[in-house]
Amino acid sequence: MSYPKIPDFKQLTEELTLYAQLKSEYGAKGVSEPLTKAAKALRSALTELKRLPIDPALAKQEPDDLEQIRALRPPGPRRMWNTFDKQVYRDRLEGALLGRMAGCILGAPVEFWSIDKMKALADDNGDEFPPTDYWSGVPDPQEKRYQMSRRAEYTRSGMKGVPVDDDLIYTLLGLLIAEEHGPDFSIADVGRTWLKYLPYACTAEDVALKNLMKGIPASRAGATNNPYCEWIGASIRADPWGYLAPGWPERAAAMAYADAYISHRRQGIYGEMFFASAIAAAFAEDDPVRALRIGLTEIPKNCAFAKAVRWALRVSPDIKDYRQARIAMDEKFKGMHPTHAINNACLTIWGITIGGKDLTRVIGETVAMGMDNDCTAATAGSIVGAVIGKKNIPEHWYRSFDNTIHSYLIAKKRFSIAGVLRRFEKQAAIVHSQPPDPS
Repeated sequence: MSYPKIPDFKQLTEELTLYAQLKSEYGAKGVSEPLTKAAKALRSALTELKRLPIDPALAKQEPDDLEQIRALRPPGPRRMWNTFDKQVYRDRLEGALLGRMAGCILGAPVEFWSIDKMKALADDNGDEFPPTDYWSGVPDPQEKRYQMSRRAEYTRSGMKGVPVDDDLIYTLLGLLIAEEHGPDFSIADVGRTWLKYLPYACTAEDVALKNLMKGIPASRAGATNNPYCEWIGASIRADPWGYLAPGWPERAAAMAYADAYISHRRQGIYGEMFFASAIAAAFAEDDPVRALRIGLTEIPKNCAFAKAVRWALRVSPDIKDYRQARIAMDEKFKGMHPTHAINNACLTIWGITIGGKDLTRVIGETVAMGMDNDCTAATAGSIVGAVIGKKNIPEHWYRSFDNTIHSYLIAKKRFSIAGVLRRFEKQAAIVHSQPPDPS
């Protein structure tokens, strides 16, 4: 894909504001007129962009309907576990959840930081880089994230339980959706659960939540005034569906679809379906890269997301570390927003191909790549954690979790890790008691 040359609107609007203020201070008359004219021109351009017709041939190979998506999938295993082995599941589930939380917490204090800025923090702290443990110190340690957890609580010595992050909130929210509406939940059920528990959100999720609050149906909440619909937000919500359908990629992808549709379209939906099915496959695989390849079998073969994933896997032998990964991604997806589902997915994939089954290297290299690195490292940690199980995760990654996950969900401010694991196991058993999906 290619993007047009986009003017620096941020700089232009900032200069408009500054000169309007300066001229007002100098007593100039007529300051409002050019500002009104500029605002009108921008609104007109926005309306024109929204009305531009999309490519119908491309839309046909990138559908938003589940039945059509399934019709365009390549062959795949669909279901790998025909029986639900609780013993295998328990260890792998705990590994997946711990890996997800560790990757998220490691990336959270340095989200979207440049590589050089992260390296400078590591040097100042005396920490290794790529990191092999949580940061020993972070700037602005008393500043709160999501109005709850101080930034110091994401550090090695300041952690007291799992601090809040939206990447982890949506894992818990997915569990609540399944518990309250069953594994055959609808898009409308997702909307009801969001309204009940989600106080606020970001980007596409923020748009969808506000649309729901206005009374817009869940089926249209993600397609109404939503320029973020192909961003990473749905991808970070993939994990609970993989946890609930271990060894059943098709079922995980179907649940991910119902969840993603409330806020995303096309690549945004495919991102959640891909990672959900890859995580489900990871419970039945001993190689995380094979799990990724299985994830590809649940999304349209020729969609942009699938093409990017195949490219990332194809070039992965040449990607030896975080710097090479970042250079390759920047060159391939020049102009793409840094929060897009596609470019961040490639970084997640390379974190896994570089680190293999070494969780420390996987999440450390992924965080070191930058971009939306709490999201990418959380997903990479989840997939590898499901493959290796808790027994192969170094204790320092979860020693300070204290059996507690902090939350900003309405009326759900704290979860016990043991309780979350038991609840996922109960729901996964229910999912596996169902017959195969008709497809």
